[in-house]
Amino acid sequence: MAGGHMKYRHLSRSSSHRQALLRNLVTSLFKHESIATTWHKAKEAQRMAEKLVTLGKKNTEATRRRAHQIFFEPNQMVPKLFGPIRERYASRPGGYTRILRIEPLKEDQAESAILELVDGPRDLRFAMTAKTLARIPANCQLNEKTAENIKKVTRFREDGIDDLRNMVEKMRLNREKGIDERVLPPPRKVYPEEKMKREMHYYEEVDNYRVPNPVFKDTRTPAKKGKSLSSIQ
Repeated sequence: MAGGHMKYRHLSRSSSHRQALLRNLVTSLFKHESIATTWHKAKEAQRMAEKLVTLGKKNTEATRRRAHQIFFEPNQMVPKLFGPIRERYASRPGGYTRILRIEPLKEDQAESAILELVDGPRDLRFAMTAKTLARIPANCQLNEKTAENIKKVTRFREDGIDDLRNMVEKMRLNREKGIDERVLPPPRKVYPEEKMKREMHYYEEVDNYRVPNPVFKDTRTPAKKGKSLSSIQ
């Protein structure tokens, strides 16, 4: 219908290809706790991941069968979903995943993002809050934004305050040793640069009234008809 609201992103794929892509992303998410992909793929995979956590909290035979149908590695992921992940989010009413925008990972400048499970071992916001606290002196008072972030990352996390305090101390030691001064890797290349393209000649960028790459004319006397150039010389 013209002007209708799009219910989901097609991701320029057929229905079967799109479902396989999302199942693969969700399997990697629950396996590694955090994945980096494009922004639009992360938004669609987030919807499926939230539903899977809800299935895990219900913990019935029907939800287990449904989880087996979604995961590409059900023998490893289903026990993890109905075990540690279910216990982690038992008291959390919602918001089991988080999407954070990052710099483009590839040279095509596609919008990139990190999709992660909150309150996990690879919680990026928890680590960023700890890094902020590690840079603040001990006698300095926290601002409202930092205090709000501390409350968010520790509210539903078991032993959240103790874990945050331990991570802050660890980051302060790393900063003193110089381990924290790291450089991010360059974007991954997605377009192979062929030899012909590398050696291709491009005109110089000059002003409109100038001639790019000036051509030098040959001022030598041309040869006459019927005689060779060697005979004239």
